[in-house]
Amino acid sequence: MIQRPSVSKVHTFTGHKDSLYALAAVSDHEFVSSGADGMVIQWNLQDFSQAKMVAKVSTSVYALAYDPILDYLFIGQNFDGLHVIELSIKRQVKSIQLTKSHIFDIKFDNEFIYLATGEGTVHVINRTTWLTVSVLNFSEKSARTLIVDDLQIYVGYSDGFVRIFDKIGFSMLQEFKAHDNSIFTMALHPNTDFILTGSRDAHLKIWNIAELKNIALKEDIIAHMYTINHIKFSQDGSYFLTCSMDKSIKIWNSLSMKLMRVIDKGRFAGHGTSVNKLLTMLYSNSLISCSDDRTISVWEIKFNQ
Repeated sequence: MIQRPSVSKVHTFTGHKDSLYALAAVSDHEFVSSGADGMVIQWNLQDFSQAKMVAKVSTSVYALAYDPILDYLFIGQNFDGLHVIELSIKRQVKSIQLTKSHIFDIKFDNEFIYLATGEGTVHVINRTTWLTVSVLNFSEKSARTLIVDDLQIYVGYSDGFVRIFDKIGFSMLQEFKAHDNSIFTMALHPNTDFILTGSRDAHLKIWNIAELKNIALKEDIIAHMYTINHIKFSQDGSYFLTCSMDKSIKIWNSLSMKLMRVIDKGRFAGHGTSVNKLLTMLYSNSLISCSDDRTISVWEIKFNQ
């Protein structure tokens, strides 16, 4: 049985000028961050003094994604579109104007890039031609969060619905009302047929999606005091983390769904404002968190064997 973890704060990165919303790993020990200041900065866990400006866009950034095979960094520029940069040489590969709204999430597979927008649409872009092959338009409310697996696309919306689409033909397979308020984050459980959803209502919900025609609520947890901004599983899937507008990060057992540890300002010198995004990395079993307080914290999480 998994034990209660110990947590230590390793480092705090500073340099951004405004709230931070996006993180993406670019190697086993490097990651990029961005947010309201439009700067995309690369950080190194092996050398905290190494900080590289990768890009600067004219508006805020809520979404980043990195493809290590092509060395492409996907940047979602709010009120504009998608910027693609070859990271190692900082070369712009493509810039596509897509929306006059926010870009809340970016996911990709071998064929397509998927972008969730504040207009309620999900744009599907062919990675070879850079052309939009489909626009999923099933809500007037924002499309906030995406999951893409081998067969399906899962979209969480501000109308409280999760909608599931087939990757072949992009038809909607199922929809269900998950929350009364906006869904801000979702995660697929790595070892079960569960999907986790987090919302503005501060509830963490676990759904059994083994049968799409009979999706069932397994558990409903009042996980935080305010909005749940992000859910992230550990690299080995044994635990997952949530972060919130209530300034805390919580560590949960993936098997029992029980709370194991709270990381906050009082106990661990955590963030002083909303924690917006999490990233787990294999290097030193690191957890990365970013916040409205303009800082990025590096945490080491350990379990006694």
